[in-house]
Amino acid sequence: MILANIAGRMAQGFLALYMTDLGASIADVGFVYTVTSLVPLIFQIFGGWLSDSIGRLKTIAFGSIVGIFCYFGYWLSPNWEWLMISLGFSFITSSMVGPSFSAFIADQTPEENRGKVFGITNSLFMIIGVIGPPLGGYLAQNFGYKQLYFVAAIIYFSAAIIRIWMATSVTINPEKQSEELSFQSLKKSLATMVGMLVGGGIITWIFISDGASDIAFRLTGSLFPIYVQDIGGLTIQQIGFLSAINSGVMVLLNIPGGWLSDKFGERVGIMLGFMTFTLAFFTFLPATSFSRFVVAEVIFAVGASLLGPAYNSLVSKAVPEKMRGTAFGFFQSTLGIISLPAPWIGAQLWERFTPQSPFVITAIASFFIGILCWFKLRLPSKEKSETIKLAEAGAAVD
Repeated sequence: MILANIAGRMAQGFLALYMTDLGASIADVGFVYTVTSLVPLIFQIFGGWLSDSIGRLKTIAFGSIVGIFCYFGYWLSPNWEWLMISLGFSFITSSMVGPSFSAFIADQTPEENRGKVFGITNSLFMIIGVIGPPLGGYLAQNFGYKQLYFVAAIIYFSAAIIRIWMATSVTINPEKQSEELSFQSLKKSLATMVGMLVGGGIITWIFISDGASDIAFRLTGSLFPIYVQDIGGLTIQQIGFLSAINSGVMVLLNIPGGWLSDKFGERVGIMLGFMTFTLAFFTFLPATSFSRFVVAEVIFAVGASLLGPAYNSLVSKAVPEKMRGTAFGFFQSTLGIISLPAPWIGAQLWERFTPQSPFVITAIASFFIGILCWFKLRLPSKEKSETIKLAEAGAAVD
């Protein structure tokens, strides 16, 4: 996972700049991220269900095979339109790998320590952000984007080989055993998840808060590197260092964030995370130098360290084990139907008003989402037990 996602951070962190280098406008960048968001609408839930059915490691391997085509597509793309196709393949990969990885961690972890374990794995995982962006920035600035994406493709290919070997040769107890794939099985999983989503309980409010945050953060997600380059005046290599600083802080703080989740409850970490994001955005917007952008990135990292372990722990506790892959397919994705037009809207706000306007909206939204999470994302033991029983009963209905 670390090796594959070093390549991912190298590639994704500079993709918007790569598109503009290939002739795309700001509106084109927003259009690309909006259109490619259609891909996980098809594959995200399927990837989670596949993980529940055939096993976590096998699903990760299948996704990695698709990822090989994605990364070599980045390298060989002659224009930004072809780059859009490769980005679509990357979302197929993440739709299979992301839910499987989170569900696998939850499967192997006792509930009382789950926040800490997610914090530990997130900290180890964030090594990718310390290595990937500076390496990508160095390659792009000194050798060009094509060389950056060639190196990323080679690194990802190496990781994919390891994943395929694990799926075919390594047995981890109690890794999920393969089940027969059928439309009926998929139908049952979807019916169970829909029942939980509309039930009005904790799952409903996770979905609502996640959807609201999807919309808010996808307004600005693809615009960050363009903003710090065009408005902040930073070099490509400085942009890579910013991302590395963010990841380095998360390496240090994810474990305390997970401990806070286990000690005081997941909603505390989630609420504090969103509030910290609001502070980070209002620190980011007036920044005019590299050092001030560094301060903003550190605050963003604090928020992510509070939010990430708590959120993963909450989702894993709110659903039964056999539904975790499908659940993470819903909740871990930032590419849902309701947020589909967000990148395009963010680009329009940039061009029609000011470059700062989409970031201001995201900052304000983060504050109110944090308040919502404090009041609605409480999971007492009794409610959790009832939720799981209802879900398992639903899964048993033909």
